[in-house]
Amino acid sequence: MPDAGPFDTTAFVVGQPKRSKWRRYRGPALTVTTVEGTELARVTHADDSRSLLTTSSGAFVVRIDRHIRFGQFGPVRFRFTDAAGEETGTVTARGLVKTRQLCLRTEGGRPLLLTRLGQLYREWQLTETDPEEVPAPVVLGRVTVSTIDAWIGLQQYLVETDPALDASERRTVIASVVCLHLLRRPPGEGSAVG
Repeated sequence: MPDAGPFDTTAFVVGQPKRSKWRRYRGPALTVTTVEGTELARVTHADDSRSLLTTSSGAFVVRIDRHIRFGQFGPVRFRFTDAAGEETGTVTARGLVKTRQLCLRTEGGRPLLLTRLGQLYREWQLTETDPEEVPAPVVLGRVTVSTIDAWIGLQQYLVETDPALDASERRTVIASVVCLHLLRRPPGEGSAVG
């Protein structure tokens, strides 16, 4: 398995960097930091269907390609590829309400689900099976969404993962949070939709 980059820790913050409403912002679309604030990676949007995740020093981590079927209400699939063009993971969102559950597949082929129990929930759970099943599955991580600037509408995602996940699986989880953000706020749009 290739090097997973800066994803050896278990907690991250993925968020939109602070900016001024009065000046044109030219920085990355999202940053990935430690909880303490040390920048680990950046996300830039090449266009509406392709984003790049790089380390803070500029080294390539993963490319995120977005494929939409049947217009804005159809299923959305994200494909993660490394510098050699090899697939390192996928995320699929199905149905009319795309942001209730994301189906992840890691580089090693492990299926994971990122689910929130209802539209008003701010917390997403990372599990191997549907959280509504009985008995409830083991929670492998959590993603908590918050707004850090209500005036501009900047979003932040606190990502906490189980130490049992390896660095490449955490890389897939981080990339899936980028996908979650893209589903909620496509590039160039200012307000959340889900």
